[in-house]
Amino acid sequence: MSYQHILVARDGADTTITMNRPERRNALSVAHMEELLHAFQAVGESDARGVVLAGNGPVFSAGHDFADMAGSNLPQMRRLLWLCTELMATMQHIPQVVVARVHGLATAAGCQLVASADLAVAADTAAFATPGGKGGWFCHTPVVALSRSVGRKRALEMALTGDTIDAATALDWGLINRVVGIADLESETLALLHRATRGSALSKSLGKQGFYAQVDLDQPKAYAYAVEVMAGASQTEDAQEGMRSFLEKRPPVWLNR
Repeated sequence: MSYQHILVARDGADTTITMNRPERRNALSVAHMEELLHAFQAVGESDARGVVLAGNGPVFSAGHDFADMAGSNLPQMRRLLWLCTELMATMQHIPQVVVARVHGLATAAGCQLVASADLAVAADTAAFATPGGKGGWFCHTPVVALSRSVGRKRALEMALTGDTIDAATALDWGLINRVVGIADLESETLALLHRATRGSALSKSLGKQGFYAQVDLDQPKAYAYAVEVMAGASQTEDAQEGMRSFLEKRPPVWLNR
């Protein structure tokens, strides 16, 4: 597919999806989200091991594109927000590890992208906000992802005040995994991605799927689910190979089945 708003590049086992609307601060119009959704779905069906989500220009993403939304009726707004929800869910449903590489401001649905990624590395120039609390349209859907990353009180502080937090605060609150200098952002993002994708690709896929399935269950239900998933996964060839190679003190040979 030929894209107008994003760039997709494959380098070995890694795919980088770059938002490429710098003139619109990478705002998430319907067309932009449709392209992102298509790209993530395509990567999910590929043999890539990991995905980097990045943005061109001074801003990572300014969130929804108001020029695309002003005057929209209720059915149109529902469609737009469900499209955004499908995009965020797809990032978590595909088997590959998704790492957000955040170089600048990420606001509203742009902050939601960061919170929805499996991992996130930010430059010390990055900042994060859900600014709807300062205006007339509260950031209801971004807060779904945000609250699952930073907890209720901090999510509500961001949502109610609309204040921007810097990268150091985002790290302390659990929104991101690393803060690095801007010169090291690309290399440190790839380093984290490669550590997170080593081992059996099948095991990693089952692990990611299992994490999102159990994380919001109460503890007894989470254990009941995890026991069944882990027991079933023990029967895969890669699980058995991992056990044998450990006992035989040799490098494993992964078959991804």
